[in-house]
Parts: sequence; C-alpha cells; structure tokens
Amino acid sequence: MSVPKDRVAFLYSDAYTRYKFTEDHPFNPKRLEMTLDLIRTLGLLDDEQVLTPVPATLPELERVHDARYLDAVQRASLPGADPDAFAAWGLGTEDTPIFPGMHDATSLIAGGTLLAADLVMSGQYAHAMNIAGGLHHAHRAQASGFCIYNDIAAAIAHVRDKYDVRVAYIDTDAHHGDGVQWLFYDDPNVLTISFHETGKYLYPGTGEITERGEGKGYGYSVNVPLEAFTEDDSWMNAVRETLQPVLQAFQPDLIIHQNGCDAHRHDPLTHLSATTRIYREMPRMTHRLAHELCEGRIVMVGGGGYDIWRVVPRAWTMLWAELTDRELPEQLPSEWLVRWQAEAPCELPSTFLDPPDLFPPIPRRSEIEEKNAITVRRVVAGTPFL
Repeated sequence: MSVPKDRVAFLYSDAYTRYKFTEDHPFNPKRLEMTLDLIRTLGLLDDEQVLTPVPATLPELERVHDARYLDAVQRASLPGADPDAFAAWGLGTEDTPIFPGMHDATSLIAGGTLLAADLVMSGQYAHAMNIAGGLHHAHRAQASGFCIYNDIAAAIAHVRDKYDVRVAYIDTDAHHGDGVQWLFYDDPNVLTISFHETGKYLYPGTGEITERGEGKGYGYSVNVPLEAFTEDDSWMNAVRETLQPVLQAFQPDLIIHQNGCDAHRHDPLTHLSATTRIYREMPRMTHRLAHELCEGRIVMVGGGGYDIWRVVPRAWTMLWAELTDRELPEQLPSEWLVRWQAEAPCELPSTFLDPPDLFPPIPRRSEIEEKNAITVRRVVAGTPFL
C-alpha cells in the first residue's frame, strides 16, 4: 500500500543551532533559522509535519565511525579541551574547530537523518527532509570540511542493516561528497553520485571520474567534476544526462539527496556561476525519479551553502515546496524581508528565482560548456552497469 504523497516529514529541533563552531565561521546555523522562518511565513509547514529528532546512539554511529574517533569527539566536546590534542582526528583545525557540546550537537543532526530515512523506509512517510543534515565530508576516523559525524552515511548504513535495501545517494553540493563515497566505496548496494566543482582549485580536491569504486563496488561511485564558472544550463545538462540513466539502471529502493546550495554565483567559498534556478529544477527531477523508481521513497538533507542571506533560505524553501507539491509565489513575503533585512549585511533578493540579467556573462562560456559535455559523456560511457 503506497503512502499518500502529502505525507512528508520535516525533521527539526531548535538545538540544531548548537552545531556552531565560532561566531565568524562560514558554517553558520542562522541559515537554518532563516529557512524555517521563510517556510513558516509562507504557510508551507503544518505543525504535524514537524518531527523532533533524537540523537544517534553510539552503536548507530559506530556503523560508519571508528569507536576511538567517537571517543575523541566526546573528549574534545568537554569545556577547556585542548585543540592541539585532537589534531590527528581532524578536530581543532581552522576548518573544524572544537566547541563544547560538539558530540551532542552533531549526534542530534545524525539522529535526524537516521529518523528521516527510517520514517520513509518503514512506510510511515512518503518523503522526509532534514535541512541540518548533509555533513558529507566526515570520514570513518576523521573530521573534515566542517563535518564531524557523517549523518548521511549513518542513515545509509542503518537502512542497509534494517531493511536490506539498495540506496542511491545523490550529492549536488559544490564540494565533492568524499566522505560518503569512501565509506561505501566497495559496496555494490550503495550508489554514490556526486556533481561538484572540479577539485583542481576547490576542497577536498577529490571526485575525479576515475574514482569508480573498488572490488564488488566497482562502478557504483559516479563522479561528475564540472569546470569552475559553470552556469545553470551546463550544470543541469550534466545532472539530467547522468542521473536519469544511472538511476534507472541501478533501480534503488531509496534515494537520499544532499542539497548543498554553494554552486550559486554568490557563494563566497566556491567558483561556480549557477543561479537559484538549479535549486528548483534539481529537486523536481529527483522527486520525479523517486516516484518512477522507488515508490517515492526519498530523503532530502541540506549541506553546504555559505551565502546564508541571499541564497540558502530561498534554495531550501524551494526544496521543501517541491517535496510537498506546493506552489511558491514569485515574490518573497515582505514581512520576511523586513524581518531579516535588519540583520543582513547585503540587500536581500525579493524573488525566489534570480533575474536572468542579474550577473554579467562569464568569459569562456562555450569552452566551459564543451569541457563539461565531454566529462558527462566519459562518465556515462564509463559506468559499467549501464
């Protein structure tokens, strides 16, 4: 018996905002508050859709993280912990500083994604979304790139153990989804597909098309590294031409999509040139494929996105509207704009979609588009199970 399409869960806790490194760190939880406020202001969220997560347990985290690493995170979470004592674990660095309560904050986010996946796989909900999730850079025994526990990997391991299902993981963050890829690199039942800016000039420097998996998992890691300054059409062509055939061949039981929104031209940490249009079109495509291939079973998580004022709230509101089949107005609500403009260091955009003439033309457009087209052809041709 299928679950009604309007049965969608929104995982959220005010305690999510405790995942905060420093006041000036780019991974700023204010983006969660702004997004939730925009969704509520538009009347897109009913109280019964909001579910409170519980922290992931140590056994749940140990499916993907080394027990010694979990112990190190807990010790580093204590007040007065010495950052230098945890550098071997990737903690206490400029990217991933330690902070009091770190274990509790990140295990709650992991618990949110675990619960989202369980709600969908158990048939209680058609779709689920955890905007605080998407910490895709955390490795088995190392924090990395603002990520401490890999909530996505923990959720995948949980549903693999509990339901014995095939999981397709889609990552459209500007940064390569390295942590999830390496944790399932030899598993033919977990397909990882990452669309990202090439690692030539961007962290983490991985995600080449030659990273295809190993052993029985060979071919089940798919990477589409795109050129710096890639714009909407070239980005969406890459997603469309790769995602549809690969997912149709894999036939997943569950789709998990990481929706980092740092490919936008405003983002201060990347070198891509997309607009908010792709953050309407990508979830629409994934949503459709989920209904075609796996009875609609899809879990959406957040991820990167460092222009917290102009980009993240619009992108993730469009994501929620797509999951719930709700129409959005062209204009952002004036009351939301007034409320947040008082804090914003820049002028907030008034529409969900960026005007077509917002940015000047980029140089080398045709060259970039051709290089991306070649990459996509090579990725698809080199995927052995197609």
